[in-house]
Formats: sequence, structure tokens, C-alpha cells
Amino acid sequence: MSETKASPLLVIGAGIAGVTAALEAAETGSEVVLVEREPAIGGRVLRNKNYFPKLCPPSCGMEINTRRLERNPRIRVLTSSQVTAAEKTNGGWAVTISTDPAYVKDNCTACGDCEKVCDTLVPDPHNIELSEVKAIRLPHLAAWPVRFHFDRDAVGDDEAQKIAEACTIGAVDIDAAATTETIEVGAVVVATGWHPYPIEKLEELGGGKIQDVIANVHMERLASETGPTGGKIVCPSTNEPPKSVAFVQCAGSRDVNHLNYCSGICCLASLKQATYVKEQLPDAEVTMYYIDRRAPGRNEDFLLKVAEIEGVNLVKGKVGRIEEQNGKIKLHVEDVENVKIIEVEPDLVVLATGMVPNAADDDLAIFTRKDDEGFVLDDLDSGVTVAGVARRPEDVAASVRDATGAAARAVIAAGGRA
Repeated sequence: MSETKASPLLVIGAGIAGVTAALEAAETGSEVVLVEREPAIGGRVLRNKNYFPKLCPPSCGMEINTRRLERNPRIRVLTSSQVTAAEKTNGGWAVTISTDPAYVKDNCTACGDCEKVCDTLVPDPHNIELSEVKAIRLPHLAAWPVRFHFDRDAVGDDEAQKIAEACTIGAVDIDAAATTETIEVGAVVVATGWHPYPIEKLEELGGGKIQDVIANVHMERLASETGPTGGKIVCPSTNEPPKSVAFVQCAGSRDVNHLNYCSGICCLASLKQATYVKEQLPDAEVTMYYIDRRAPGRNEDFLLKVAEIEGVNLVKGKVGRIEEQNGKIKLHVEDVENVKIIEVEPDLVVLATGMVPNAADDDLAIFTRKDDEGFVLDDLDSGVTVAGVARRPEDVAASVRDATGAAARAVIAAGGRA
């Protein structure tokens, strides 16, 4: 009597949570299909300069995971791909996966010959469009798969042909077409991640209007050696280092006009970024304006450590308005402890914007249950489990733990219906 082959598990999203879930499930013996919409795995984690509280670079941990992926034949990784349709079946789900045209094929060696002859520049998505890159390039230094990505639509036919001819192994196909396939899966791990709350929606705080008012995700790229400034923290308006930096907490969070919830990690992210500033600019004054200081568990030690740094000030106060007057930024702050309104003029302002689940506005059938804010909830009866910030706002370490649990639940859910 032959055994029926179990359907694979589907993991949607290859950020740190999705990659972890895929690896953990595969290492228990399950077949896994890992789908990622970007051309390389890693998600937003690889846009960070460092993790907290140890302040080590994320590329180290991700490199370990990519090696595990390379060595595990049970995982099929589909990049530049999205789940575009899903239908419930008796044994799980039938999902349709759409993959962008493979203008650069799997035999690419990342030699760079194509990039050398490319003249067209496009906004760099890895640097959150703070800089420009060639239309054909490696997505970023830690990209995996190690394969070039070609923004074909940005390049004319003559230049595209020149780029293709520069590749001596024929890895560039300028006429490639999109593909779709439908697969049967036994269970699904939703790890679709998050995006930052748009700074442009925070007009009262100067978002999108004042050049030297940036978001916390922008600061992360400015401080990174692979970022648009080579790691130099500067004011965008002058390209000069700031003498004073203000971190504004709950920028759009815990606010009925924007996000009702706390994103949980913003205080720690700003504390981490305060260390970036002080390490690079020891004479700079750094002030963090907060409603509450939230650093649960062992992270309280990190908060206290940063608070003791000379030149770092933590002020309990709500920033109500930010404006620009005579070329200077002016913050209007409710100083809660001293019961007064104060005005300060920092050189650079960093808004601690919150985390918005990518699934919030997606009505794909596989997202069977969501809360009022758009975070996805487990539905084990339907074989759907959730990992990382798709479920709730959390840091990298919590996302990894959460993803391990999600993988276990998915394996059990698939087995229970086999």
C-alpha cells in the first residue's frame, strides 16, 4: 500500500519571520514553498543598520539562514512572486502564484558586466528611495539569491539590448514574460510583514513638508554604511551633520487620526538610533520626546544604558506641532513633568512612525481572519497560521520565536487534515 504524498506548506513572505518559519517546517521533514514579492529575501530586517539590544548587524543572522536555505532541498523559494488568488479545498488551499518576468535568469553569476553598460538610474527601493541605483544591479550587498535584478520597464529597447549583449553567458532575457502557476498546499503561514506609516500623512509634524524631518526608517538607512550617505548622519537639506537631533515618539501612533495602537518597538528603535548619533557625533545633543517609555523585559536594561549617555535627554512630553520658520525647525512640545509648553529648534527631527501590516488592505481569501487594525489572526480550522508583524507589532527576536511556533502549528494543521 503506497503512502499519499503530503501537500507542501506555503509560507507567504520571506522576511525574517517567513524565512524562519520555512526553515523550521522544512527541518521537521515538510515540503515548503516560500513566496517573496521582492527579488531577494530578508525583507525590512536587512534595511536596519543594527539589531537591538546587542547592536549587531542583521546580515550576520540572515547569512546563516541563507546557508540553511541553500542546503535544504525541501524548500522551494520563489522571489519576485506573489499569491494572487486562493481557494479553500478539502485538503488545504489551491493558490495561484504570479511571478514577475525573469529578465535575469538563474544562471546569473553577479559579475556586474551588465551593470557597467547600463546608463539608466532608478530610485533604490533598498534605500527607501533616498538614492538612485542602476536599472540592473544586485538588489543589495546581502541579497539572496545572488542574482541581478533588472527594472526592464525603466530602460529603452536599445539600451536593454546593449545590456543583454554585455552578458556573455546569456543570463539577461529582455523579452521575458510573467508566469503563473497554481499549487495545492496543506497549510499556510502568513508572514507578509509590514510597512512604515507614511510620513506624508503626518503633516502636523512636518512629514513630507520639511526636508529635515525624516522617519525612523530613513535614519536607519542614513546610519548604515551601505546607505545613501555611506553611513554619515546628515541633515538632508545641507548634507551637514546635525548638532542637535530630536526623536519624536508615537508619531501617528496611539492616535485616533492615524494608528490607534502602539507599535511596541518604536521607543527601543529611537534609543538604538540615539546611540548611532552619539557614536558618530559625540558632541551632538539628542533629545527623545515620549508619552511613555516602553521597553519591556530585558530591554529595560538597554533603555537605562542609553539614558545614562551624556548628551542624551529623555523628556516626557507630547510634540503637538512641528513647523519651519526662517529656515529653522520649531517643535511645540507639551512638557508634561514641568506642566508647560516649550519650543525647541533641533537641526534634525526623526519621527518614530509605526508599523502597518501589509495585509491590512489585502482581501485575499487566505486572510480569513483579521483584527480591526488589519493584523491577521490564526485560523487553524482553515489551515492558516500567522508569524511576525503580520500578527502583531514586534521586534526581530520576537518575530523569530513567533515564526517557530507558526511553523509548528502549520505542520500540525496540515497533518490533521491529511
